Amino acid sequence: MERIKSFEINHNILEPGFYISREDGDVITYDLRTRKPNAGDYMSNLTMHSVEHMFATFARNSEVASDVVYFGPMGCQTGFYFLVKNQKPADVFELTKKILADIIAYDGEMYGASAIECGNYKNLDLAVAKEECKGYLKVLETQTNLEFTYPKE
Repeated sequence: MERIKSFEINHNILEPGFYISREDGDVITYDLRTRKPNAGDYMSNLTMHSVEHMFATFARNSEVASDVVYFGPMGCQTGFYFLVKNQKPADVFELTKKILADIIAYDGEMYGASAIECGNYKNLDLAVAKEECKGYLKVLETQTNLEFTYPKE
């Protein structure tokens, strides 16, 4: 069986940041790594779910909404995948920072927080999403790797 690309990354040296995970034609998969893998600091389901609702809503209402393919959490609970087509990585990096800031500043109801809209609607918390976004935005504001490549061993 061929190994998938994400299994080829040395997770023991991976730090929080914004990375290009893979490119498939005009679609780029971004690794929005919010936590250091294998360090014991994992996002709770509540955190992942809450950020997912907020970030996906803002992304799908952004100026590049028609190019957003997917946003969702990694099963390992250390980040998110953001798939976008037809956009430059530097622009998606800036968009990601803008969305995080918009979530932090948001003052309203949690998006998709009803039984009609979500299969686990009670497992959502806007304050938790904001806290996660604050921490990740701080990481991105200090990121110096603007090639968005994974670290080399």
